[in-house]
This record gives sequence, structure tokens and C-alpha cells, in this order.
Amino acid sequence: MKACFGLLLRQLTQGRILCALVLTIAGFSGSASADYRDHPLAIAFINKMIIEHGFEKDYLLSLMAHAEKKDSILEKISRPAERRLEWKQYSKIFLKSVRVAQGVEFWQQHKETLLRAEREYGVPPEIILGILGVETRYGRIMGNDRVLDALTTIGFDYPKRGKFFRGELEAFMLMVREQSFDPLALKGSYAGAMGYGQFISSSYRAYAVDFDGDNVADILTNPVDAIGSIANYFAKHGWQAGQPVTMPLRESKSADQSLKNDNLKPKHTVASLKKAGYSASQPLSGKLPANVVSLNGDNGEELWLGLKNFYVITRYNHSRLYAMAVYQLSQMIAEEIK
Repeated sequence: MKACFGLLLRQLTQGRILCALVLTIAGFSGSASADYRDHPLAIAFINKMIIEHGFEKDYLLSLMAHAEKKDSILEKISRPAERRLEWKQYSKIFLKSVRVAQGVEFWQQHKETLLRAEREYGVPPEIILGILGVETRYGRIMGNDRVLDALTTIGFDYPKRGKFFRGELEAFMLMVREQSFDPLALKGSYAGAMGYGQFISSSYRAYAVDFDGDNVADILTNPVDAIGSIANYFAKHGWQAGQPVTMPLRESKSADQSLKNDNLKPKHTVASLKKAGYSASQPLSGKLPANVVSLNGDNGEELWLGLKNFYVITRYNHSRLYAMAVYQLSQMIAEEIK
């Protein structure tokens, strides 16, 4: 992943990095489908990076000239699975025996690291395994799109999400400078997420940790750092150690239907939901923040109690379907590793 920008290049000046970039470009095969040097948004982005972060203009122009506009990326970002599928379809993608078996295998290989992550961050191993399983099948599928292409394509040619992804492009440029990565070599998802846990660039900079003590926070190729970084991400977003994530709900005939899926962040309490006609399947403190999660499953509507830790999972991906897939996969793995 780090190609010609290995760890020995950390102290190089940006001018020398530009020379290395030119060498990379010379060996790059395939023609670009777009030259972003003259795109108005790219010009504004280049000026911002020069003024605010001290990047060299020629370096940025070289990158923009070799960034490729990908129609396949635009198609995927406009139709994410979390928006077009119901739970009965979405769950079948992730809750498979092979993914559980791969999770057990990863647990066996990295048991001590996962347990250390729980001690230090309070995040159970099965939750980390659930994230790794849903995101990349434990590092088996980390994405084949160049991150630069993903961020420029969406940032400059998808107005609906452009502002956010231009921010990610800014974070990406800072990240590759800080980590001495080759910006043309890094690959990930169609949305620019990278590594075992599929961190976007801003998350890499904010939450990636050196968990094996080698002075490098490498979530791209190092599963130990990836485990620690996912745990750190959850801890920083408010994971509550020892607290439940979700559980089935029962509703009365007079239950307030307007409360279903009314917000990702819990804005009610267990007690207020009970008054509104929803009761948890297990005893809980009435003061706990909670929401009603409604999913369309194989047998019709499924009702779940969305607690704080369920919300924390949605900070990774803002989707109830995603959070439920992570949770249920985690529980299937937990049953196997008892």
C-alpha cells in the first residue's frame, strides 16, 4: 500500500515527494477518463490546500491530472445497499455461516489482541469482529477503487455529497503527507474507505492507533492496529462497556406508531417508550435512552429497542440495517467462541 513512500521517506520534503510521484505516474498504465486540473471545484480545492496547508501547486496539479472520474463510483454512491434493500434482503448478505466461520478463525488468530482491546477500550471482541466481518470479511475484501479516484469523482462530480467528500479529499491529502503514503497507490471502497475496518481519511487521522508499538498506525495491512483502531473509534463515540446494544420489543395494540424509526440517536427512554406501548424483552432501567427500531424481516415487521450502543454502531455507518447486521453477526460469532 505504501509503495515508494515507505517509512524511510517520512522526513522527505514535499519537493522530493513530488519527484517520487512523477516516477509513479510514469509507470501508471491506463488513460484517465477525466483531467481535473481545470475543474472549477478542483481549482478551488488546490488553492485551499496551498493556502491552508502549504502544499505545492505542481504536486497537486500532477495528482489532479491523473485522478480518474469513475462512472461506476457515481452509480454506487447514488444507490447504496442500506437505502435500497430491506432487512430481509440486507441480512442475507452478511449473516452467513461462512462469515461466522471466518470470524471464528480471525478470533483464533488474534484472540490476545482482541482481549487487550476490550481491556483498554471497553469494546467486546465480538463487536470488533462484527465490524471486520461486515466491512471486509476480515481483510479479504478491502476494495479495488483508488481512493484518489473515489474522492475526486464524488467530491467534484456528485453535488449531493460533494462538500463532504471534498473534505475527505482534504483529509486524504493530509493523511498521505503525514503517513508518507503514495496517493496513487492507495485503494479502498467506492467511497474512499480503506483497510481492514474501512476508515475514511478523516477517521484514519482521528482514530487510527499504533496498537502493536511499532510507531506506525497502519490499519491498511496490520490487523493488530486495525483492531485497536476500531476499538478506539467506538470508545471515542461513546461506547458503554457492559451495556446492551439492542433487544426485541413488544408493542401493544395502542402503541404510538410515530415513534418507529423516528431518529437514529435515542431521544426517548425505556420508561417513556413503555408508556407509549413498547416493552423490552428484558428488564432494563427506565432511564436508559432508547428508540424504536422497525425492520422488515422475512416474517414481517421486527421491532427492536435501539439503545446507546446501537447508536454508536451507526456512527460507523449511519444505517439501522448496518448496525443490526454488525450486532447479529457479532452474536453469532460469540456463540461459536464461547
